[in-house]
Order: sequence, then structure tokens, then C-alpha cells
Amino acid sequence: MPGLVVFGRRWAIGSDDFVLPGSFELFLRLLWWIGILVLYTVHKGQFNCPGGGLLHSYLLVLLILLAAIICALSALVYISMQGTISNPGPRKSLPKLLYTRLLLYLPEFIWAVVGAVWVSDSSVHCEKTVINAIIGTVIASWVIIVFTIIGVLIVFDPLGGKKTFYLTDGVNRNLESSQSGQLLYNVKNTATRVWEKRIRLMCCCIVQDDDHRVAFTSIAELFRTYFSDTDLVPSDIAAGLILLHQEQDKMESCPKEPEEVLCHSPSSHVTDDLDIELENAAHYMLFAAAAYGWPYYIYTNPFTALCKLNGGCCGNRPTDSDITGSDRRNFHFGSILKITGLQYRDFIHISFHNKIYEIPFFVALDHKKEAIVVAVRGTLSFEDILTDLSADCEDLTLEDVLENGFVHKGITQAASYIYQKLINDGILNQAFTIAPEYKLLIVGHSLGGGTASILAIMLRNSFPTLKCYAFSPPGGLLSKTLADYTKHFIVSVILGKDLVARLSMPNMEDLKRRIVRIVANCNRPKYQILLRGCWYEVFGGDPDNFPTELDGRNQDALTQPLLAEESLMVHRSPSYNALDGESHLNSPPQYPHLYLPGKIIHIVEESSSRRLCSSDIKYTASWSNETVFSSILISPKMITDHMPDVVLNALNSLSQERGSCISC
Repeated sequence: MPGLVVFGRRWAIGSDDFVLPGSFELFLRLLWWIGILVLYTVHKGQFNCPGGGLLHSYLLVLLILLAAIICALSALVYISMQGTISNPGPRKSLPKLLYTRLLLYLPEFIWAVVGAVWVSDSSVHCEKTVINAIIGTVIASWVIIVFTIIGVLIVFDPLGGKKTFYLTDGVNRNLESSQSGQLLYNVKNTATRVWEKRIRLMCCCIVQDDDHRVAFTSIAELFRTYFSDTDLVPSDIAAGLILLHQEQDKMESCPKEPEEVLCHSPSSHVTDDLDIELENAAHYMLFAAAAYGWPYYIYTNPFTALCKLNGGCCGNRPTDSDITGSDRRNFHFGSILKITGLQYRDFIHISFHNKIYEIPFFVALDHKKEAIVVAVRGTLSFEDILTDLSADCEDLTLEDVLENGFVHKGITQAASYIYQKLINDGILNQAFTIAPEYKLLIVGHSLGGGTASILAIMLRNSFPTLKCYAFSPPGGLLSKTLADYTKHFIVSVILGKDLVARLSMPNMEDLKRRIVRIVANCNRPKYQILLRGCWYEVFGGDPDNFPTELDGRNQDALTQPLLAEESLMVHRSPSYNALDGESHLNSPPQYPHLYLPGKIIHIVEESSSRRLCSSDIKYTASWSNETVFSSILISPKMITDHMPDVVLNALNSLSQERGSCISC
């Protein structure tokens, strides 16, 4: 921290990142050196075999070479342990040591070739133990060289040669000049192209058309903008997340004020309303989960799912329902039947068609609740991920709706696709012809929840009584006016510290600012943060005690860390447009704030009594508001709380608990 500069370019590794890999290699080299020394000592007078003279010289030079490498590694690890993340001064001699260590790869490579030649020589007839030892030495040398090459490729920064120009603060250059402006423009274009190539490589297995190319460019621009204003390497981000997690755990362990507890006491009317919504949510979450098809069914029933899906009940394709898209062996449809418990005749339309901005959904009759259910699938493919990441804002223009505003572009296009299918293809007309007295329900989880919410807004005028249940929808979805407008017909269900429900560009910018601030304010070396953090995540215990921006220090004590903090934010972020003389870290964002849709039910894990063979988790649910989700929480559960099976289990647990209380 900042990125290490060697060979005239910046690399995606810090000067304090050599402690752990260097220590591991040092340990291996010591064992290797001791083994060769023992071998040389035991066979010192027994090199009279054919080829023994070369063997004697090989082992002797190898001992000297390994000793030199061990000395270089020891110095490299020691220097890398010095200083802190934001104070690389004590590590300024590390590049020279790194050059020395890299130079030692040349004789090691030559000696590995010599060893391979000696082993392959048919005229060598030395003791079997010695030959096997040399073979092991040659293999170890080549393995280390190959892994070193892989490591260099991983930490290679394609923009390393231009990063200095790109990240220099505007104070130090005159961007008014055409030459400087053109230079910055060219480097930004280069950065966008690099991100675009990375995205194309990740999506190499899917067919790419014009929509994909537009999405690649848009997403690449988003990543370039987000990562361009900080000099963070991946390990710095990992250390920052570890520190933030422990900081949040410390804040959560603090007792709440009595007034804060009292102000959240719900009225009986609100409680009754919440009970009804939780019962409905538990019921309709089955439909949202079923939209994932066979991957979800096999995930939740790993031992019996394949046998059940291969049974005769799923072998015949239904005739009463309209199915589009690929569904080999009817596994998707069979899984939907198993999860929902519906019959063939209850399905009006099922679409497994999946492209960017076009996601699968199904329309079915729910006789239990007397509803026509439109269930939209969540993220399950690379195309869905591209839809998620198309996070630009666009206007949603609807007739007779005054609360028009900004919406998530990719999800809105997915909702428009389903809207066209439902209306233009007459799918809803067909459904209401069969069940005219039923109400319209739209459900979905994750990406499906966001799509279902915007689809509900589009259909609201034509179907005034419709309702939508959005389970774990993306946080950056609707502008404030649209979010308020949807409170009448959309209910969002969020579990715990779900990351996706808190994802938005302002929240991501806030997370970046908090990471920069907390690593700048921490006075411990990175390797200690990572080691203690791993111990805390695996074995638990009390959060580590480290200085942060929330520890109550006065302004004078914060002066030096804030200087370090400014050095990590290398130029103004596009989302922080500061006034003159004002820190860009505290300025308002340019990205429009987008919020969760509708009324929000927040489910929180209250207690967990874990035994050897069972796990009893209790949940509490309450009405919440969008401000609760204005910050990303770092926790191991930030991912698991988003999983559809975990959300469904939490809703079923709450529904059963409240049902048993009512019966009592």
C-alpha cells in the first residue's frame, strides 16, 4: 500500500504482501536445505559411481544457492513486516531485495535444467536414494518457478505503466492543456478497454451479440470509474473488510439506550398486519424459489432430487401449459411442480428463455390464495449477472403515474421484456379468462424480486388490486418518489445482513470510503490484521481492539491518519464532487440514491442455540425503512442471508412460531 512499483510499473500487490507467501516459501526452502545437507553429509564419501562427480558438484552448488535464497527471503519477509498499510516508508528498500530474489531465479532455473539432464542420463548408476532425491529437487524447483510465474501474472496490472499519470491529483497537472486532457482521456479509454476484456473473458462461454457488447462497455465503464480513484491492492481491501467486520461487531455488542428500544415497540394493529404479511410471504416465497428450477431443487434435496425428477411424473411434457425455452428432460418444470405442489393444469405459461435483459418466469394459478401468480427467477446465469451489473440509471416513464423517477437500467429492461410477454402475448388475459375472480400476485427473489417490483409498477394501472412480494431485492432499484409510491402494493422481505439488499452505487462508494479510512487509521501491519482476522472469522472470540474513526479520539489525534487517508484516495472520485477546500471524502455523491421498493419487512436472527446434531435458530421480524439499509454490513452472513433456501426457512420458522402462539 500503495501498489508496489518495480520495473518501472505499478503492480497489484503491496510492499507488505510478501510476509505470508514469503514465510511459506522460506519454510519450504529451509526443509529443502536441511534435506539436501543431510543427503550430502551421509553420502559425502560415496560419489564414486558413474556420474558421481557431477552429483557432488550439483549438491554443493545447490546448498549454496538455497542458502542465498533463504537469506534473500528472510530479508524480504523481515522488511515486508515493517510499517503499516498507509506507512510504507520502512519498506522502501524492499524493491532492491525483490530484484535480488528475482535474480536468484536465474541460477535456480539453470541448476534445475542441470539436475534434469543428470537424472535423464542413462550412464548414471548411482544409489537409488540419491537419484530419487535429485528427482524430487528438480520437481520442487520447477514447481516453485511455475507458481512464481503464475503469481506474477496474477498481480500484473495492465494499467501499471500508465497508472501514475492516471491517478495523479489534478493539482499537480494542468488539465486545461489539450495535451494533458488528451493523455487522461486516452488512459481512461485504456482502463475501460481492460475491464471490458476481463468481462468478455469471464463471459466467453456465452453467445455474444450487440446487447452483450453494449452491456460489456457499460459495466466496464462502471468498474473503471469505481476503482480509478484509490491506490488499493486486493489485500488492502481484504484487511479493510476484516477491520470493518470487527468494528461492526463491537458496535453491535454495545447496549442500546432505553429510549431506542422503546421507540420500536409496535402497536397491535401493526403487529396483526405484520403477521398476515409474514404468512403470505412464507407462502409466496415457495413460488419465488421454484422459479430457479432444478438447481434449487437439487441444492435443497441433494440425495433424493435426481431420483424424484427421473420418475415417471416428470417424464411427460404437460399439454395445458405453454412452455418456451430449453428444458431438457423436463427437469425445470418437474422441480417447479415438486416445490410448489401445483398440478399441470395450474400453469398458464412457463418461460425458460434466458438472455441478457430477458429472464425466465412462469404464470400459475394459486387456488389456495385465489391468485394468479407471476414468479420471476433470480440470478442463475452469466446473462443474469450482466443484467444485474447494468446498473446505470434511467427514467421510468409511465402514463397516469406522477411519481416517475430513476430506476435500475438492466432490471427495468428485464421487467419490460416480461411486461411485453404478459400483455402483448395475451398471457394475463388467458389467466383471467380461466379465473376472473382471482387477484394478480407478482413475486421474485434477488434479481427476480427487483424485476417483479418494476413489473408491478408497470402493471399497476391495468390491475389496481395487484400485489408484489419482493424477496431480497437489490438495494439500488428505485428513486425515492417511486419507492414511496410502491408502499401501497409492494412488500420487500430482507433477511439479516443481506448484501444484495444494500447494494447501490452510493453504498459502494461509502464502503470504499470506510475501507480507506479504517486502514489508514489502523496502526498494525497488514499481516497481523489478516492473521487475527482469519482467526476471528473461524474461531470467534472478542473483536480485536484497534484504532478506528469511531473510537472517540479528538480531532488532533486524527490529523495524521487523515493525512494518510488522503494519500490513499489519489484523486477525486466521480461520485464525490467536493467544494473548494472541502475533503472529497465527506462530500455528497453524484450518483442518485436508489432505494428498496415498497414496505420493508426486516427479519433478524434473534438467537441461535447450536448443538452437536441440531441447530435451533430463532428469528424476529419487524417493519423497517430504507435508511436501515443505507450502509453495507460486513459479515460472513452477508451472502448466506441472501440465499433463497435460508430466506424460506426463516419465513417458515416465523410463520410456524406465530401460528403456534395464536393457537396457544
